[in-house]
Amino acid sequence: MALGVASAQFISSTFWLRQLESDTEQNVREVSKHMAFRIAATVSYFTSLPTNYRHIVIDQLQDMGGTRFFVTLNKEEILINPLEPSPLKDVVKQEVNDTLVKQLGIHNAKIAFSSPSDLHVINNQTRLMDLPERWGHHSLLVKPLTPPIIVIQIPINEKDWLYLASLMPDPYFLDDTTAVSGDRLFSMAMSVITVLLLSIVILRRVTRPLATLARAAERFGQGDWRPMKENGSVEVRNTAKAFNDMQRRIQRYLNDRERLFAAISHDLKTPITRLRLRAEMLDEDDIRDAMIRDLEDLDMLVKGALQSVKETDIHENRVEVDISRMLKDMQVTANLHSIKIILKGELKHPYIGKPLAIKRCLGNLVDNALYYGKRATIHIEDDEEGVCIRICDQGPGIPIDKIDKVFQPYTRLIDEHNGHPTGMGLGLSIARNIARAHGGEVTLSNQPVQGLEAKVWLPRH
Repeated sequence: MALGVASAQFISSTFWLRQLESDTEQNVREVSKHMAFRIAATVSYFTSLPTNYRHIVIDQLQDMGGTRFFVTLNKEEILINPLEPSPLKDVVKQEVNDTLVKQLGIHNAKIAFSSPSDLHVINNQTRLMDLPERWGHHSLLVKPLTPPIIVIQIPINEKDWLYLASLMPDPYFLDDTTAVSGDRLFSMAMSVITVLLLSIVILRRVTRPLATLARAAERFGQGDWRPMKENGSVEVRNTAKAFNDMQRRIQRYLNDRERLFAAISHDLKTPITRLRLRAEMLDEDDIRDAMIRDLEDLDMLVKGALQSVKETDIHENRVEVDISRMLKDMQVTANLHSIKIILKGELKHPYIGKPLAIKRCLGNLVDNALYYGKRATIHIEDDEEGVCIRICDQGPGIPIDKIDKVFQPYTRLIDEHNGHPTGMGLGLSIARNIARAHGGEVTLSNQPVQGLEAKVWLPRH
């Protein structure tokens, strides 16, 4: 926005400045032409006078005062300290020179601009300030200002130089000023700042509902369902209404899923029990044992599905959780007979989350580390962005091509680890679901030498 406003100001100012420069140059050119004709007329008049009358006319002009030009007849060329050149001064000099050439055929005129305080007249030792006021002060000085004076010197014979000095009709346009002055820059800057401040206010009002929507979506993803307020512009109200409808539909789906699994648990337990009793009454041992194993597998699958749902969807409020204390309790329990868990690091501030869910997540990972690696080293790393817990064991690790697969429910690397006698392959899946419900993640990686590292990342919101 700042770049766009500044670019617009720059482009418009560029056009305005170019137009202003063009108009100024045109005005200077017109004024210079009129002045050049008067200079040419004055030069023509003096050159046409008899030599004896020239000084008489000059004396009369000096006695009269207030004439358009300051004119003298000098015996030498007066050395002028010229002012710094500028495009407008060059236009004036060019117009005067061209007019003298066209009107009088004079090609050797000396034209320059000088400051009144440094202007020499009559000879190279006398300055304008040294002359009586009636001689030239009225025509060449505009106190207290000191506009530049144009000086034209023309040799009219081998001995005499006709010296003319005059102010421009508008003596101020030749000042060395720039259209991009400090006041104009300040005005442009204030306009940009004003537009930006208004834009910030408007954009905040526009984007505030989006920030509210983002926070509501994040809360809902973490299991905290609260309807948004449906206020604001028509588009914002429609968006909030659609989001609330979506939350209600998803919440109904989750509730229906819980009821479905509860019904499955209730409806399947009784027929499984009946089938098991009937299988016990079979006479043939092989058939009886095979049916009992199948029923045990079916019972395990049902219990596993219910466990996966119940342990992931934990309905509890978010409170301060002291993860350090939680891990220390696990360490004390595991180290009753020998050191199995080494804990490194501390939690700087309590974490806001669901305590039972976090305990189940960490407990599953620690149990796996102790079972497959016998020992575990737990590192706690805490900063402003989140909490990172790394659980490292000295077990055989996991093949790289199966690291992602082990997070799938009912996945156990039986061939590699001979199976977990009390597990159903749900621990890692449940741990990852709980971490993701908190906006975090669980990842596995093999350590360089030996063992597996399970990393839990829980962001602070």
